[in-house]
Amino acid sequence: MDVTELWTEIVRWLSEHAPVTAAALRPPVPPPDLAELEAEFAVELPAELRELWLCCGGTDANVLADVLPPFYTPYSAAEALQAWRDHRKHWAAQWERPACDYYAGSPGSSFHPAWIPIAGDGFADELVVDLRPGPLRGCVLEWEQEAAQVLRPEWKGVAAMLLDVRRALTEGVPAGHSYPTVTEDGRLDWQIR
Repeated sequence: MDVTELWTEIVRWLSEHAPVTAAALRPPVPPPDLAELEAEFAVELPAELRELWLCCGGTDANVLADVLPPFYTPYSAAEALQAWRDHRKHWAAQWERPACDYYAGSPGSSFHPAWIPIAGDGFADELVVDLRPGPLRGCVLEWEQEAAQVLRPEWKGVAAMLLDVRRALTEGVPAGHSYPTVTEDGRLDWQIR
């Protein structure tokens, strides 16, 4: 299945089972200018990430919708760009090279410019797509702000992440290290086990 099909199935499931979470999600209106994003990021975006931003517009400002485990709200392309710019301000202030290996999927102890944020927890942790070179280019990492690190890839790519989420929602199995539950008020929540 492709990213658009997976996202559509996730949103459909949320609409039926977690309507408050579903209501927080927005379509990408207007569609993002992906060429402009690539120019600013100075990397070519993988097809899966391009496709995600053409079907997912994030949420209304300051509204959390923990669609991605264990507690991440998807970013629109504009929100991803702003998060990346915020990280860039930190790099400029530090005047230092990121403490990361050159290859995608390798651990790191500072935020790398080739990590493109795709979801946040409302504080400072994020899911990022790793666009460093190598066989794992396009994998999804979990950036932990407090520890200032990523350890290992969580998923091989955006489609693998969404497939894992769809499977968790429809079959009640874990996605990564989290199980989906729905609160009494109709919100998707992920329980870490």
